[in-house]
Amino acid sequence: MNPELIFVYGTLKEGLCNAGANQGRRVPGRHVTVDAWPLMIVVNGRWPWLLPRRGEGHRVAGELYEVDAAALARMDALERIDEPGQYERHRIAVVDDADGTRREAWVYFGTEAGFVARGGGHIGPLDEYRLEHQECHVPFGE
Repeated sequence: MNPELIFVYGTLKEGLCNAGANQGRRVPGRHVTVDAWPLMIVVNGRWPWLLPRRGEGHRVAGELYEVDAAALARMDALERIDEPGQYERHRIAVVDDADGTRREAWVYFGTEAGFVARGGGHIGPLDEYRLEHQECHVPFGE
């Protein structure tokens, strides 16, 4: 089976608290979404929440990974894609910021219903989720 590509913009990035759930091989470079999307931080929990509203917000920076089916299933479980009000996985276009190479990749969008249900204020939209944004108390797998 050929590997899939997944674009990660939040806690699955290198050095962030859920990176342990990401067993993919990083594609070199800095990647950004072709389209603008609203990347929000849910204040109640500090979760990165990419809303499926094409054309709003910013082109979002992140990392691109090649993953096999098992690695993708592990990330799907972390993002709870089978549960209402959590994340959904969809394909979007991303581009290498340095050389302009465009690729189609999976991404996790937070659901609109989940965003509303979490309430309590939000930060954003942002162009990138960074180390200072996270508030993980226990990294994945510990």
